[in-house]
Amino acid sequence: MSQPHMDVRRIATLARLELSDEEVISFSGQLDAILGHIEQLSSLDVTGIEPTAYTFPIDAPMREDTPWQSLPQSALLDNAPDQAQLQVRVPKVVTDA
Repeated sequence: MSQPHMDVRRIATLARLELSDEEVISFSGQLDAILGHIEQLSSLDVTGIEPTAYTFPIDAPMREDTPWQSLPQSALLDNAPDQAQLQVRVPKVVTDA
């Protein structure tokens, strides 16, 4: 089996995905293309270029952090689909894995 196919199978295993042979072939081609683009980017000389998170300056205006009256507990519980002991009851989301 070729290296790209093995890489796709390994990534799928780590992601706990079951891929068909056709999907592995398709994703192998896509992975090759992505890695080719990364190799192209890696060959660029970026000496003297500062790292950035954005390509242009972003203004992030901040509002004043002013407290205000929150929703009364009774109003919240009136809207809850299920409640017990003055708390909102929700379905169990933790599984025994």
